[in-house]
Amino acid sequence: MVDRHEGLTGGLTNYGDREFARYLRRSFAKSMGYTDASLDKPIVGICYTESGFNNCHRHFPELLEAVKRGVLAAGALPVPFPVISLGEVFLSPTSMQFRNLMAMDVEEMIRAQPMDSVILMGGCDKTVPALLMGAASAGKPAVLLVAGPMMTGRHKGERLGACTDCRRFWGQYRGGTIDEAEINQVEGRLAVTAGTCAVMGTASTMALIGETLGMCLPDTAAIPAVHADRLRAAEETGALAARLVGSNQTPDKIVTAASVENAMRVLLAVSGSTNALIHLTAIAGRLGIDVDLDHFNRLSDETPVVVNLKPVGQGYMEDFHTAGGLEGVLRAIAPLLDLNAVDITGQSMAERLAKPLSDPIDRTYIRSAEDPIERAGGLIALNGSLAPGGAVLKRAAATPGLLEHEGRAVVFSSLDDLAARIDDPDLDVNADDILVLQNAGPKSPSGMPEAGYLPIPKKLARQGVKDMVRISDARMSGTAFGTIVLHVTPEAALGGPLALVCNGDRIRLSARDKRIDLLVDEAELARRKVEFRPDADVPARGYQALYRRSVLPATLGCDFDFLRAASSTGAEGEPSL
Repeated sequence: MVDRHEGLTGGLTNYGDREFARYLRRSFAKSMGYTDASLDKPIVGICYTESGFNNCHRHFPELLEAVKRGVLAAGALPVPFPVISLGEVFLSPTSMQFRNLMAMDVEEMIRAQPMDSVILMGGCDKTVPALLMGAASAGKPAVLLVAGPMMTGRHKGERLGACTDCRRFWGQYRGGTIDEAEINQVEGRLAVTAGTCAVMGTASTMALIGETLGMCLPDTAAIPAVHADRLRAAEETGALAARLVGSNQTPDKIVTAASVENAMRVLLAVSGSTNALIHLTAIAGRLGIDVDLDHFNRLSDETPVVVNLKPVGQGYMEDFHTAGGLEGVLRAIAPLLDLNAVDITGQSMAERLAKPLSDPIDRTYIRSAEDPIERAGGLIALNGSLAPGGAVLKRAAATPGLLEHEGRAVVFSSLDDLAARIDDPDLDVNADDILVLQNAGPKSPSGMPEAGYLPIPKKLARQGVKDMVRISDARMSGTAFGTIVLHVTPEAALGGPLALVCNGDRIRLSARDKRIDLLVDEAELARRKVEFRPDADVPARGYQALYRRSVLPATLGCDFDFLRAASSTGAEGEPSL
């Protein structure tokens, strides 16, 4: 730890008398029982996201005590402070709508309160990107500590993990192969411990991205939430944050074009969540680094999938951790990585990979590049007449026979329309059709929910249909699977081509050509465009109004237009990927 620090005198409240402000602040701090010796120490803020509405973080009180131990042992004063917590399934209309609000909260509280460095405690899907976005903009030394994944449950001798298995069982229930009694039994066996989803969903993907970016201690992203090593990681994180006091190791020194590209490689190699591309784009955008979808596709074509985990494989995060974790992935794709990237401890990627392994890598769950699960990356970006601004497809989670497919559009104009008609026995739909959902993007009233995983119509599910091509401007849970085209840009609410699709139109998906095309002639589309009317129901006040007015498209990370770094506008010479 460097002696140079501001401690309690950092960012004094302005009364026009600096010494009075210092005297008053110390007086109020002493009301909490602090001694002069404690108040003279450097301060490590702890950005704390425990909430009764966040099951993933229910072990945070114990984790916090371990963090404090590390900070105190290193000679600094730990000061926790609450910020918004985003429990994925407890928010309406969607947690994505509140990610930017949390990021603003994080940024402003780090900047406004006296701290020399900060620990970012998060885990549930949107909390990690919000923490990293806010810290990137706040500009103080920061280190990330993630919640860790939960352990698996058991049902009739089978392992269960939220939430990939929840979708599988729900599909069976809708298809009539299991009854209400069994689905109720499964409900209590899917999420059985503290921690984030047990599969390679958004939370686990973002934890691995956070570590690959260099923002957390090496080898800590995948430790299970209930493992004693998670507490040891917390204590070591506290000590590291204390050592960062007085340094220039701010997020902009760690999150660089090199580390962002490495993070994209890892996202592709683990076949991670499609949400992660939005979040990584937003984090990078805070620091003036643009993510280009054509470049992402080039990376995807040369980065193999090496991880055998649900939702695209067989294992769970606890298996991934014991198999070698992120270290195993990095070593598998080492020739593709930028070895000059430096993490928060000061070591380069080259130095990290030069260290001997403490345990062998279990090739059941983490394969080598020579024997991968798939030869190309798990995600691709699409262009074409239906998505001229881009879209995303998780090809590793798709049915191979549907990756090259042409079909008839069955269109739902909104989430309400989808809910009202998807299970109508009279719905004109067959297994070769393409389900299209409109008005579920970031500018829509629904705020871009994880609704891209359109349910298979019940009458088809009962015939054994398990997958169809589904297209929307919405998102999809990282735990989901299927042939699903997401993040279609421009979105329907802005009058993009998606808004012009009508029942019966032909649509062609080609993963090989990385295209999604609406096979309707331009004259007809122009006629439909004239008839398009945007939603006039715009919120008049509060955060909802700010969100609708300021949110950017998925290709720019769905951040607010006034929060992205000024250099990320495409100017010559700026960092770009």
